[in-house]
Amino acid sequence: MDWRDDAIVLSTRKLGENSVRLSVLTRDYGRYAGMVRGATSKSMRGTLEPGNEVRVGWSARLSEHLGQFRCELTGAHVADLLLSPGPLMALSSACAMLEVTLPEREAHTTLYQGTVALLSALKTEQWLASYIRWEVGLLDELGYGLSLDRCAATDVADDLCFVSPKSGRAVSEAAGTAYRDRLLPLPAFLAAGRAAQSSRDQGLNEQFRQGIKLTGFFIHRDIFEAKGVKPVAARDRLVSHIWRAVDADEK
Repeated sequence: MDWRDDAIVLSTRKLGENSVRLSVLTRDYGRYAGMVRGATSKSMRGTLEPGNEVRVGWSARLSEHLGQFRCELTGAHVADLLLSPGPLMALSSACAMLEVTLPEREAHTTLYQGTVALLSALKTEQWLASYIRWEVGLLDELGYGLSLDRCAATDVADDLCFVSPKSGRAVSEAAGTAYRDRLLPLPAFLAAGRAAQSSRDQGLNEQFRQGIKLTGFFIHRDIFEAKGVKPVAARDRLVSHIWRAVDADEK
């Protein structure tokens, strides 16, 4: 059995002296693992860094076997971000999140496409907003989607300022102000019906802190705690980086 597909490197683990166990997210076959022989050779150096795009060929005698990969580098994103610590942390976080949350050998084409788009967005000034939106997409792909386009109480699409922690649905300022202590803030850059003035009134770094806190609440409750998954260290490092940026912005 064999196939070829485009993929994103998620992780590697050493096997023997010159081989690794490679995990990738493919476009058509989902998260897949296989052995790569000669992974430490000069010709393969830098190819299998998590976050790089590769063209892979997978083969095995039986479908249930680990199988072997042949890899060709198609996008060296890690090298492009070496001097950008924030985007590089976001790249590491995305790869680690995909590794621990996705089931093996189950297609997630929409999520694959969204991750490819994120790889490009990480090289722009909008990298952090793009990453947080990517986490919203990850929650949706895993069945825990947030509904941020209309108020859960009134069905209006304007002045959405909060999110219900129970339902994951947006709540307008008028409907939620009396209960704000029980609700999560909805940053303006994620709200479909938020007034433009709100974005100007609220600092971008504070919005990003609210955004990563919002997605983190549902990730921790519905994925990490519900499924007994250990929190992802790479994501924790990114969150700490965002918090430091907010503190620096406030000084």
